[in-house]
Amino acid sequence: MFDFRLKVFHTVAKRLSFTKAAADLFITQPAVTKHIKEVEQYFKVQLFERQGNQIKLTTQGQVMLQYTEQLFTIYRKMEFDLNSFSDNHKGLLHVGASSTISQYVIPFTLAAFHKKYKDVVVKLMNGNTEQIEHALLNNDIDLGIIEGKSKNKGIKYTEFVKDEIVLVCNTNHPMAKRSFVTIEELKNIPMLVREAGSGTLDVISYALKPFELTFHQLNIEMELGSTEAIKTYLRNSNCMAFLSVHSVFIELANNSFRIIDVEGLTIERYFYFIERQGTSEQLAHLFMVFAQQYNLK
Repeated sequence: MFDFRLKVFHTVAKRLSFTKAAADLFITQPAVTKHIKEVEQYFKVQLFERQGNQIKLTTQGQVMLQYTEQLFTIYRKMEFDLNSFSDNHKGLLHVGASSTISQYVIPFTLAAFHKKYKDVVVKLMNGNTEQIEHALLNNDIDLGIIEGKSKNKGIKYTEFVKDEIVLVCNTNHPMAKRSFVTIEELKNIPMLVREAGSGTLDVISYALKPFELTFHQLNIEMELGSTEAIKTYLRNSNCMAFLSVHSVFIELANNSFRIIDVEGLTIERYFYFIERQGTSEQLAHLFMVFAQQYNLK
């Protein structure tokens, strides 16, 4: 409905790839190039510059990205508010969420959504990121919410909320009064980790690569299948664990857990909505828009 060229620019700016943007938008790469050139000619600016095989935003491009982000936020709010006048929001919505999200992030949104749309029945499936992606591709769920982002070409990813993974221990841990530990010290600390297939595990593994450090080099005391199991174990041991900050808000507030920084290491990620490429479920879209607006409050 709105200028498609802005959507093309926004997609290229977020993906920093004409090829990936073309795939996301289901148009050809030459078409993407054409739209970007038309925008640049209209505003008489250069939006991207090439660095070898990669592109990056120019200063003008960064400014335009900020404005397009604001515009699309306004569009989403307008669409949501206008749809609220309709009484056609009813039916069954199957949502799948990876463990951290289903336990600590989405329940508040689900409660608010049900309060507003009582005729929409939501069924929530819980699993790790790998399981949720499989359920989506197998048509077992209409919408997924996962930790991190894989490269599955059959899935469309939409940013939901930002997360940070932090190293935590109980407040009686011998290192609890330390403000940070080094990478070398990290290798010797007894650690608890999630099971293979966990989105959190994948993100941590990726973050450790620049330090030439793998999980096999850490002192893994035990692999556990849920964040709650890890938290309970932490309360009764001298282990540490990398956990989503969303999952330890209560423990940090009541001073039973402590965050210990790792020198030089920051692990940030987004939680993503996932849909099957080429599909758009009405109720799934309604829930996505509602969740995005609810979590901006």
